[in-house]
This record gives sequence, C-alpha cells and structure tokens, in this order.
Amino acid sequence: MNDDIDAGVDSSVPVWAVFGDLMSVMLGAFVLVLVGVIGVQLELSARLEREVKQRQEETQRREALEKALAGPLAAGRVTLVNGRIGISGSVLFPINSAQLQAEGREVLRTLIAPLSIYLEARQEVLMVSGFTDDQQVKETNRRFADNWELSAQRALTVTRALIEEGIAPSLVFAAAFGSEQPVTTNTDEASRAKNRRVEIAPIRKPAAADAAKPARE
Repeated sequence: MNDDIDAGVDSSVPVWAVFGDLMSVMLGAFVLVLVGVIGVQLELSARLEREVKQRQEETQRREALEKALAGPLAAGRVTLVNGRIGISGSVLFPINSAQLQAEGREVLRTLIAPLSIYLEARQEVLMVSGFTDDQQVKETNRRFADNWELSAQRALTVTRALIEEGIAPSLVFAAAFGSEQPVTTNTDEASRAKNRRVEIAPIRKPAAADAAKPARE
C-alpha cells in the first residue's frame, strides 16, 4: 500500500522548486498590485497639481483684473466680485429702458483702457450680461415683451458702447439672464435696484479652450 502511494509522488521534483514557483506567483501578484497603487497615486498627484495650478492662475487673473481696474474701483463706480465687473442698472439706464445714459457711457469709457491692457496679455474675451429684477415689464412699455428681452437689449447696448469706445468686436459678446441669478432677494426697491445690473466678465476664448483639449483618436 505504501509502495503504491510513494510511486504516485514524483520524487525527482525537489520541494524548494515548488516553493520557488509559489513565491514567484505571489511576487508577481504583489508587483501588479503595487503598480496599480502607484498608478492611482500618480493620477491623484497629477490631478491635485492641476487643481493647484488652476487656482493659482485664477488668483493671478483676479489680482491682475483688480490692478487694471484700480481707478474705477477706487472711484466706486463699479464693483468687482469673483472676477465679474458689476455696474448698477440705474447708472447705465433709466427704469424699464435700454437707452444708455450719459453717466453710464462715461463709466464704460473709464473701463476701456484697463480692459484693453488686461485682454492684450490673455486669451480671454468679455461676456457682457444683462440682469433685471423680478418685476414684469409694464404693459404700457411696448418696446420689450418681457424681462428677457429687456436684459438682452441692455447687454447689447453696453456691448455696442464698448465696441464704439475701442474694444475689438472679436473680444466681446452679449448674454441675457432676465430676472434669473439675482444677487439679493427682490423684497423691496433697494434690493431690486441691486438686481438690475450689467456685469462684464472676462472668460477664456472658446478657441483657446478647444485647443487645450486632447485630440480624440
């Protein structure tokens, strides 16, 4: 009986060889896991580096814009919040109107030189956005169907004024938001006056953004 069992075992294969094969398999598995962990760490590190770089660029852009607009900001004629230049609607237009007032044009004129200098060094364009309060356009005002149309026309008026004063047409465009995205509640006239505004925000050129994307295979 014992002779039969012994005959089924290949005594020519040493135990250390079997153990060595097992260790090789375990080492290979460990290396694969280690490579995977290192790959994940490298990806996380690269992502963190990109986020830090993006935040640094955003901070530099904001500081450059604040420096360029130091004069108008010091005069209190505009505001700068999160990279968006805000101008009160009452400064630019009469109530329920898209006719630019003399005071409004003068404010826009003070922005031309600093904005031109700012844009020269960057792949950015100006988005001019019009906003209204939540009050519907009066029925007696037949020039605008609703707040969307009023905000759009105001944004276009400011855009055209910027172009007339020297901003290149290729560096500015208009957008309308109606009564959406208020900066405060529309509970009283003071708050509604804050929501009636035009904002000018530098953003990346679409062409520059597309060029930065990796080409698809």
